[in-house]
Amino acid sequence: MKKIKIFTASLFLFSLFSQQTQAGIPGMRGTQHLGITVPNVKEAVAFFTDVIGCESFYSIGPFGPFDNDWMTENLNVDKKAVIKTAHLMRCGNGPALEIFEYTAPDQKQQPPRNSDIGGHHLAFYVDDMAPAVKFLEEKGIKVLGKPHTFTDTGMAGLTWVYFMAPWGMQLEIVSYPFGQGYEKETGRRMWDPRY
Repeated sequence: MKKIKIFTASLFLFSLFSQQTQAGIPGMRGTQHLGITVPNVKEAVAFFTDVIGCESFYSIGPFGPFDNDWMTENLNVDKKAVIKTAHLMRCGNGPALEIFEYTAPDQKQQPPRNSDIGGHHLAFYVDDMAPAVKFLEEKGIKVLGKPHTFTDTGMAGLTWVYFMAPWGMQLEIVSYPFGQGYEKETGRRMWDPRY
């Protein structure tokens, strides 16, 4: 009987492990960093440090210009592109930021909107929405509208509002101190910066 219990427990653990690793990149554990390109790394680092509250770590670079197609082959950018600097930061309990300053002959100066292909935004969790919005406004940061709270869907209970970085990047703050709606229907959890 004891051997059957051990075998059953082993089979259960194997099935759990195999379900979690069947699809996707072998060994993938989560998001390590997000890379963003800005017009001025020093300005961006100051913003992420002084306004958002991230911790500055170190810079690397410059990289290029190269006499071959290395930049195109490895980074999918113009072969004459140059990374002037890349700076690494940590923002609380979340992935690191790798902030790039590039020059390139074909560089677009206008950041994409969320509706554009390749559009994106970066969201930060806050414990209390009202003082966070007040802080942003007092720092002269453009906040887009007022905070909105979902009342249905899997995000019920989540409050959000967008704001703009000085160089035009879309950012967001979110808060759900009492959880989100989907948590009532499953024991599985999306990643949560609070834990």
